[in-house]
Amino acid sequence: MKAVITVTGKDSVGIIAKLASECAKYDANIVDISQSVLSEYFAMIMLADIDKLSIPFSEFVDILSNTGSEKGLAVHVMHEDIFNSMHHV
Repeated sequence: MKAVITVTGKDSVGIIAKLASECAKYDANIVDISQSVLSEYFAMIMLADIDKLSIPFSEFVDILSNTGSEKGLAVHVMHEDIFNSMHHV
């Protein structure tokens, strides 16, 4: 299973490193990443494999959201099943 992680906010040093470290800490493997900086604004989408996640998914969602909040970022984590359901015709 995978999770889609989106991050938006004002750009600063260490955003990718901090979120990647949190993913690694709980055994979520980042399999794809795209990021962009537009003027001073940061936007990123990550796809993470969560098959070996060492904590419950809901806890992982809260941790990443709180990590983002500490840096003034909006971090949203969506399970692949929900993402696919929302975008299925």
